[in-house]
Amino acid sequence: MPFTGDILNYGSLSIVGVEKNTGKTECLNYIIRRLRDKGVSIALTSLGIDGESCDQVTGTRKPEIEIFKPMMFVTSESHFRQRRFLAEILDVSGRSTALGRLVTARALESGKVLLSGPSDTNSLKNLITGLKSRGVELTLVDGALSRKSIGSPAVTDAMILATGAAWSANIPTLVRKTKFICDLIALPSIEPILRDRLLSANSICSINTKGVVTNLQINSLFGIEQKEVDLFGHGFTLFVPGAVTDKLLNHLKVLKDIVRIKLIVRDFTRIFASPEVYAQFVQRGGTIEVLLQTKLLAICINPTAPDGTVLNSERLREALNERINLPIWDVRKLAG
Repeated sequence: MPFTGDILNYGSLSIVGVEKNTGKTECLNYIIRRLRDKGVSIALTSLGIDGESCDQVTGTRKPEIEIFKPMMFVTSESHFRQRRFLAEILDVSGRSTALGRLVTARALESGKVLLSGPSDTNSLKNLITGLKSRGVELTLVDGALSRKSIGSPAVTDAMILATGAAWSANIPTLVRKTKFICDLIALPSIEPILRDRLLSANSICSINTKGVVTNLQINSLFGIEQKEVDLFGHGFTLFVPGAVTDKLLNHLKVLKDIVRIKLIVRDFTRIFASPEVYAQFVQRGGTIEVLLQTKLLAICINPTAPDGTVLNSERLREALNERINLPIWDVRKLAG
């Protein structure tokens, strides 16, 4: 595997799909197979629910997530009961999810598993820490980019991005959209002292040049519009705990002090602005930084879409390589 060496330099890795059916699970299975005989203690979990054998939206068959002895895995009680292989239960969490408590187990034989892990960032972070205390050297997280999720794969040390024809059947469009996600992942992180002050903040805050944080008692952009408030009375740096949308960036980019304005967000998954509006905000002088940053190691592509569209794999790789300075692989070709 071309990037196996890079993966083993990190304690946790998320495999993140930009859209359903972009090859995330195939990429995850390929990584698991290649690391199987490396003598590394591996654990597997998911951010939310994954591992279905059939896509619930398109009805197409999906590759199931493979597991091998003696890997550890974390999933809900409901999905743990559905497994068809022997496993030793190591822990059952006291915190319940929609599908029951989370079960940490060790596989005693090979099999397929449905994953439903922590649904929020803090729980995922704590889970990874707990697995490390059990001797796990690498935790693999099946993740996704979703407006509905309150969890983020950015909490892992590193990431692999899965993209493909299911996101766009037009190569230039797919390259442009993938490049935008890569740019967001690469956003700089703020200094650790300020990060620690903001991690527990749940409303919009203003930060002055001395790093003093003032809670503006505003929970969202709607609050900005409804309240008579001076956003920048305490400083030109704003922490926004929720989603950053076109509406917010359009509101800020026309201000006369735009070149002094800095937005801080939890991580790249909180930015839901369009590439065009984001570019306008940045070009006019605005900046964005993140609390949590992860290292993007590679991009895996799936040139086939559920509707039967098949892109030229080499042309797609070449087009992505022209815009993105990262290893780019068609996992199906590597596996073959």
